[in-house]
Amino acid sequence: MTNVAILIPAYNAASSLPQLLQQTARFIPAKSIIVINDGSKDETEPVAKKLSVVVLSHKNNQGKGAALQTGFDYALQNNFDAVITMDADLQHQPVDIERFLRLYEAKHYDIIIGSRLQNTKGMPLHRILSNTITTFLIRARTGADISDSQSGFRFITKRVLENVRLTSNGFESETEFLIKAASCGHTFGSLPIETIYAGEKSHMTHIQTTLYFIKVLFKQY
Repeated sequence: MTNVAILIPAYNAASSLPQLLQQTARFIPAKSIIVINDGSKDETEPVAKKLSVVVLSHKNNQGKGAALQTGFDYALQNNFDAVITMDADLQHQPVDIERFLRLYEAKHYDIIIGSRLQNTKGMPLHRILSNTITTFLIRARTGADISDSQSGFRFITKRVLENVRLTSNGFESETEFLIKAASCGHTFGSLPIETIYAGEKSHMTHIQTTLYFIKVLFKQY
């Protein structure tokens, strides 16, 4: 599969984007790298444009779910066969893009999740606990073989994007996406990845995010 878009939701990511985009462009053409600038207050938009990738911008900050859906809509409108979603904070390694594509060619999963739970070295303890618990709950909710429910590093085929539309705007949208995809019968694969933690500032409000997660977990779709 060669017609794959990289979707990168970005909020105040001007400092990390140059390195991420330069590395990503080694594996995917710049015209297929889409940065969704979610109302950033820093230089995220001009920095991304300077690096000749596609930039889609929200006037105001709407949340990760809204940014992802903007990217999904763009990918469908431009006939991409699949997308790979990545975070903008350098926690995901672009070298893994080729590993996603090789696994897809071998197994043809509808969704492949980059799983950090096989190698938690360097991951803060609270993230290990939250990821393990939320993954257990989502596996129980869906009955699907989901390996790391909170990972933002995902390969998603066009068929899934045609069937699943996000209605949540925040980080809980990643949970909503998995539940809806599982309910449609889509298949899940897992790719062990290493995630780099370097004390990045999280944009998540933990109490609010937890409450939204619970709401989405028990919502009927």
